Amino acid sequence: MSQEQSKEQNSNKKDQRSVVDRRSGIDIRKNGEEKRSGLERRRGPGKRLSPERKAAEEGNMTDEQFEFIKAIDNYKRNNDRPFPTWTEVLEVIKAIGYRKVAEPKPLE
Repeated sequence: MSQEQSKEQNSNKKDQRSVVDRRSGIDIRKNGEEKRSGLERRRGPGKRLSPERKAAEEGNMTDEQFEFIKAIDNYKRNNDRPFPTWTEVLEVIKAIGYRKVAEPKPLE
């Protein structure tokens, strides 16, 4: 056997040892820790959604939220704008009757 063939066989053996057959059911990513979902990681520890926002994310919208979503959707369809600018969103909000009448308050 030539030296080239010997080197090639050794490199093949190294490659075979580093390959994990996914069909074997062994998950090398598991290290005993329970993985958190992406949403928990993004919000940070101890931060919770407001009840209104949680309900909206679960599909239970208030009439006010649903009206806003419909108005934005209608605007996008009528103007061929899949991604309206914030100025356009403000126009839609004003068009459905919202006006600034109260003092601003901090967002949660």
